[in-house]
Amino acid sequence: MWLALTGARLKAGDCIEAGIATHYLPSHLIASARAQIAGAAQTHDPERALQSGLDALSESSGAPSELTPANRERIDRIFGLDSVEAIIAGLTADASDWAHAQLKTLRAKSPQTLKVAFRQLREGADKASFADEMVQEFRIGARVVQRHDFLEGVRALIVDKDNAPNWDPPTLAGVTDAILDEIFAPLPPGQDWTPL
Repeated sequence: MWLALTGARLKAGDCIEAGIATHYLPSHLIASARAQIAGAAQTHDPERALQSGLDALSESSGAPSELTPANRERIDRIFGLDSVEAIIAGLTADASDWAHAQLKTLRAKSPQTLKVAFRQLREGADKASFADEMVQEFRIGARVVQRHDFLEGVRALIVDKDNAPNWDPPTLAGVTDAILDEIFAPLPPGQDWTPL
């Protein structure tokens, strides 16, 4: 939820901390890693050989992770709350510089986009399949690109480059369930996404 709402990007150190990656290999070691993988496949215990080889090649990412234990606790506690409004309130109540930076980021985003992303992640967690999730993604995309905030974001960030979008509605309170229901509703017959 933190990544979806803020647009934060995980760097190498963050990926290690989050358990998304197990090793960091700078690009100049890729050829050595390929040789390790090929050699590991020829051994009695390829998994152990591969792990040993990667451990030997792995380096520190060189950049500190934003996912410190304190920030991970904040992410879990605050971004696990039940609404975007509650997340904003949680960040406002937290006195850390990290929380204030996240709050500043969220306040610059489209309120509609924040609520769409929140609902999308919550509902997506209950989807039975990847195909079901793609149907929802397609519906949202088909609708959002036609709405004011998408067009206004393009204008403010790409066309005029004034970085001063005028969101509509301008507040979270203005983004009603009816607006969200419109965005998430099924498309007309024959227009929903289907797998190839």
